[in-house]
Parts: sequence; C-alpha cells; structure tokens
Amino acid sequence: MELIAIFFTSLGSLAAMFLLTKLMGQRQVSQMSMFDYVNGITIGSIAAEFATSLGGDFLKPLIAMIVYAIAALAISLLSCKSLVLRKFFNGKPIVLFENGKIYEKNLIAAKMDINEFLTQCRVGGYFDLKDLACAILETNGKVSLLPKSSKRPVTPEDIDLTPSQEYPPVNIIIDGILINENLKYTGNDKTWLEKALNAQHIKQKDVFLATCDSQNKLTVYKKTGHAVRHDIFE
Repeated sequence: MELIAIFFTSLGSLAAMFLLTKLMGQRQVSQMSMFDYVNGITIGSIAAEFATSLGGDFLKPLIAMIVYAIAALAISLLSCKSLVLRKFFNGKPIVLFENGKIYEKNLIAAKMDINEFLTQCRVGGYFDLKDLACAILETNGKVSLLPKSSKRPVTPEDIDLTPSQEYPPVNIIIDGILINENLKYTGNDKTWLEKALNAQHIKQKDVFLATCDSQNKLTVYKKTGHAVRHDIFE
C-alpha cells in the first residue's frame, strides 16, 4: 500500500510541477536569472518531498510549491513593469573588455577569472582579443562579443546587394501525416501537394518530413527505415 501511495503522490507531484512551470513561463535555463535558477531548484526539491509524502501530509509541500511559484511569477511581472526592480532582481550587464582594455575589477565582480574569460572568447570564435571591440557579460550569464568592424562578416548591405526577404519553411507533412492548417497557410491545396509529390516519385506515407519554403518549393525528406552510424565524431 505504501508503494501505491508513493506512485500516486509522485504523479500528483509531476502534475503540480508541470502546471506551476507553465505558470512561471517557458524560459530556457540559459535565459534564467540566478533567482529563477535557485527558485526552480527549490521547487524541484519540494516536489520530491511531495512525491514521498505519506499519511496524507502532502498539502504542506504542495502549498509551499504554489507559494514559490507565485512569488517567482510576481517578481517576473514586477520586473517587466519597473526598471529598478529589474536591475535589482536580474542584475545588469557588466563590461569585461572594451577598446583594448580588460577590466579586471569587472571580472572580479562577475566572479570570472581571465582564463574563463578567454575561454568564452574562444568559444565565441575569437582567439585573439585584438579582433574584439568589446565583450559584455549579460544577465543570463552569457558573454556577448562585438567584433571590430574590420573583423565582422561581410553583409549584403556592405556590397550594395538587396536580397529578397526569406521566411522560415512551413512543415507540411510530419511523420507521414498531412498538416492541413499549414498546407492552407502556404496558399496551396492537396492537389498541389499530390502533384509536387508525384513529380518527385514519392508517396505521402513514405515522407518523414516535407516543408514548403517562401518560393513555394516543396522539400521532402523520406523515411529511411534504418539506423546509420558514423565514427567520425569518436
């Protein structure tokens, strides 16, 4: 009976944690502030306690989870409304490097040593600091790197080109299933799709993914039906 009780309280804990997470938002871990991160760990710990609560004493951890979630939501909303509170809860960006100067006191404030800073630069694709105009530690813990004008990639504007605007391709078929709403969104119908598939000698049931781009071109990825292994990454 005890194991059965743990099974059902675990399901309840998962349901509560899922609902509260949806309530707090869908930001990724890399986008979380330090408070969000700690708050998430705390809610997870309480959820674990909730899952193993026996003897009907599951209301206390459930109420605690709800309080933490409401507090996180309230802080998020207040931060959106107030610049002062936003800086207080989320912090503010820190300039680590600018105009050929490394600000060691800012590195200390960011709890980052010079080796870690250089690692972040290399990960960003810059092995020589002379190629950078500035580096800024953002509130989400990532380092933003701005290259010098002479080191940044060439853009069409630099060579007086005006390419047409591109848009994300629309998924038409997924796992062999036709998404009718997406097909209508592209301005096409089933007759067009059938002709496009026939032109490539492919049947819909053999399609793993089919997309339609802004040029109204259908790109099809067939089901392979087998696994493949390459050793080039080992």
